[in-house]
Amino acid sequence: MTNETMNFGADVSRLLDIVAHALYSNRDVFLRELVSNAADACDRLRYESIRDPSLTSGDTTFKINVFKDTGYRCLHVQDNGIGMSRQEMIDNLGTIAKSGTRAMMEQIKSNPANDQDRLSLIGQFGVGFYASFMVAHKVEVISRRAGTAETHHWESDGRAGFTIREATADEAKKLSSGRGTLIILHVNDDASDFLIDEKLKQVIQIWSDHISVPVYLSDPAKTEIDEKPVNAGSALWMRSKQDITTEQYEEFYRHISHGLDEPVLTSHWRAEGKIEYTALLYIPTLRPWDMYDPGRKTSVRLYVKRVFISDTMDGLMYPWMRFVRGVIDSEDLPLNISREMLQMNPVIAKIRSGVAKRILSDLNKLSEDDPAAFKTFWGQFGPVLKEGLYDAVEHREGLFKIARFFSTHQEDTLTSLSDYVSRMKDGQDSIYYITGENLETLKNSPQIEGFKARGIEVLLMTDTIDDFWLQQIHDFDGKPFKSVTKGSIDLSKFEKQNKTDDKKPESEHRDTTPLLASLKDLLKDEVGDVRISSRLTDSPVCLVAAEGEVDMHMERVLKIHQKYDAQSKRILEVNEDHPLIQRLSTLAQNAGTNSPDLHDAAHLLLDQARIIQGEPIPDPANFARRMARFMERGLAA
Repeated sequence: MTNETMNFGADVSRLLDIVAHALYSNRDVFLRELVSNAADACDRLRYESIRDPSLTSGDTTFKINVFKDTGYRCLHVQDNGIGMSRQEMIDNLGTIAKSGTRAMMEQIKSNPANDQDRLSLIGQFGVGFYASFMVAHKVEVISRRAGTAETHHWESDGRAGFTIREATADEAKKLSSGRGTLIILHVNDDASDFLIDEKLKQVIQIWSDHISVPVYLSDPAKTEIDEKPVNAGSALWMRSKQDITTEQYEEFYRHISHGLDEPVLTSHWRAEGKIEYTALLYIPTLRPWDMYDPGRKTSVRLYVKRVFISDTMDGLMYPWMRFVRGVIDSEDLPLNISREMLQMNPVIAKIRSGVAKRILSDLNKLSEDDPAAFKTFWGQFGPVLKEGLYDAVEHREGLFKIARFFSTHQEDTLTSLSDYVSRMKDGQDSIYYITGENLETLKNSPQIEGFKARGIEVLLMTDTIDDFWLQQIHDFDGKPFKSVTKGSIDLSKFEKQNKTDDKKPESEHRDTTPLLASLKDLLKDEVGDVRISSRLTDSPVCLVAAEGEVDMHMERVLKIHQKYDAQSKRILEVNEDHPLIQRLSTLAQNAGTNSPDLHDAAHLLLDQARIIQGEPIPDPANFARRMARFMERGLAA
């Protein structure tokens, strides 16, 4: 019998040390994680046995046993679930969160917070088995996959690596059902309380009472008499809401999410009628680490008549609700249907739509009843939820009710579209918005100066998805969306709020016609047009996209993500009231386009507009030379 020694996957040994220390103050969690994993193994075998009943022959009753051996100072957690093959033991016990470990390590390193915060981070990465090393200096795992004849033994001290070999005959006999997994923890001296039955009972009842598989405090190889399980052993989602405490709801959430945060919203209901199903769904407080994974995978578990089917089934939830955790239990789907057929089943589509309507309704109620909690939710999941505006036409009305945006109305306060419309000025027929990466940059954008001066609210949209759904949806409540960085906008019918900002009398105005003509000539290869702007009050110039062209921020996003090659030229808008523009107007009248000053000024104005827009200057060397010449002439004057 050969021992094969293997190293842990990348970052695992370092992560094990963090798990052991960051979770130390709450180490009861290790037992919750082991029992939860055991229950999942039973659920998976229950599903597999529908197609192959021989997998459970001789033992069709699923159970979990937690028992101690005080003589050897060992704690055992055993299940008669699906079990693991040799390769599965290597994959599942030798690598943590394959694609997420490094990201998690970086988060923990960049967040030197207290244990509870680190604990929450760790909980998002599904490293529950490794919590065993909080209380044990060595862990053994004996496992046999249902339907196979080989039993294997895995062992590690949680440091450099692990050994794996074929189990001995005596070790294999410890799996009394001939399948499943036995975890043996060699308990540390300072964790001796976990070798006391009352302590184990208390922890299981607190953390695992909701587990649908019964948990016993006995060695299955030695117990012959009937005993009562420690936990309630019934599916929590099938119980009446009146019989479930807040603590039980929260513990079930932690069981299915492997997180340690509290849900910001719990939604539990039973749908009856043509299609019957029960749903117990949660909105997390913390953002799952893989929320922006390109696969957009959802994580709600599907059960059929209390039989676990899948926890990663495409189609059960919309991708824009992928942050939702919980359980959906259908009464109408057949137990023996394949996962592939389930994805095409019309019942699934109806459940998906019904669940989305209910969750959106509950979120709308949360926004009314608890604005602070809703703000927390929106800050974490708003960008993902807005993906539904792009690809879920049937749910746009519900999404618009809860969608929130920053605006110029009140800084750092979110507003709904309904509230925006209620504040629109008399004569205002459009909902104005600007998109970009940074909220502070948008607040100071020159294109919104004229709107702010007139008290016209502008939505400040900072999520990339905003550029896309705005291409699909053209209006809200009959009011069209209009970008302030695109097309021609006439604000002259709206009075400025501060009268001192009004234009100078015509007698004090210099004619800007020669300047516009000169700028158009000098910049003809770089801009599509030069015109007077009603958008500007403080800045001399800004850039906007022409009507019918791609909006400026959208164009930048497309260049980055889709290698978009823009053919259109921007429009340079000029603030005729700005002192610089007035002086240049005089220069244009007197010297025309032949003036070196005007030539440099034209290109400097364009580069200034580009900088403000957050775009690179195409020729930094020429920009620097022009700036130096301009400053030199100014100092000389």
